[in-house]
Amino acid sequence: MFVSKRIQFKLAGLAAAMAMGLASAAAFATDITGAGATFPYAVYTKWAEAYKGATGNQVNYQGIGSSGGIKQIKAKTVDFGGTDAPLSESELDAAGLVQVPAVMGGVTIVVNLPGVKSGSLKLDGATAAEIFRGAIAKWNDPAIAKLNPGVALPATPITVAHRSDGSGTTDVFTNYLAKQSMAFKRDVGAGKTVNWPANGVGGKGNPGVAANVMKIAGAVGYVDLADAQKNDMTFVALKNKAGNYIVPNQDAVADAASGANFKVRGMAPDLLDQSHKNAWPITTATYVLAYEKGADAAKQKGVVDFFTWSLNNGQKMAEDVGFVPLPANVVKMVEAEMKNIK
Repeated sequence: MFVSKRIQFKLAGLAAAMAMGLASAAAFATDITGAGATFPYAVYTKWAEAYKGATGNQVNYQGIGSSGGIKQIKAKTVDFGGTDAPLSESELDAAGLVQVPAVMGGVTIVVNLPGVKSGSLKLDGATAAEIFRGAIAKWNDPAIAKLNPGVALPATPITVAHRSDGSGTTDVFTNYLAKQSMAFKRDVGAGKTVNWPANGVGGKGNPGVAANVMKIAGAVGYVDLADAQKNDMTFVALKNKAGNYIVPNQDAVADAASGANFKVRGMAPDLLDQSHKNAWPITTATYVLAYEKGADAAKQKGVVDFFTWSLNNGQKMAEDVGFVPLPANVVKMVEAEMKNIK
């Protein structure tokens, strides 16, 4: 087919203009990377997908555990980090970081006990601590039976499923148990990595713990509410500070955080074992770590833009995957704090 030189010139010009337009669009797009806690992985990836559709900007988040996220943000190998174990004021100042909450959730106790329905097994904090430190070794132990009259408890050995990686979920869970039992604090400890008992089995990330619980009869573990709901796991009803046995759900998490003071430095109030009658005892926020003064202004703006967009447009998405959105007044506080990311 014959094409005149004039048409060829126009086509070439059009192609060049399109290429320049694409290059210009690419120049304005800011792709950012983050890594850290597995706890918020589901919501961050859901937000990232929607954000890309709305803005064209790519956000890549890797769930490697809170310890990994803190390590990478301090090493300046990512644009933002994720942690469920908030850094202290001195740690933030030393590393030149800004810390803000993103969403709230619950750490749940889940079991694999055939014949036991979700929510029908009751534990209080002290008994849960004895189980997770290895002092209670079988499900028909008198301490468990006393809390569960009428429940047919098997003589199945207990296997404690726990994290094998440094974990903010572990930090939240073990700090709760350490509040319930001095023996647990002494023998196991409280933090991102602890001394789990010999009857334990480790798994990487919340998904790894969930997988071990589901495949081992008699297993008990701790995972975030979102992973537990996604896998239709069997929940333990846990006695809260008000004396009520609560099955974990989003309303109970919201009630636990209802009186929290997020105005503290780092915006990390203690949400464990709150006094509300419906409070889920093991409630936490998950946190974003960003550079107070970053080397790349476009990346810094990209982090602020992504989380600002997500907090204002992604609340329903967070609820859909098992999380509890931040209250509107806390969102405004987060936006104000993010102005320090420059």
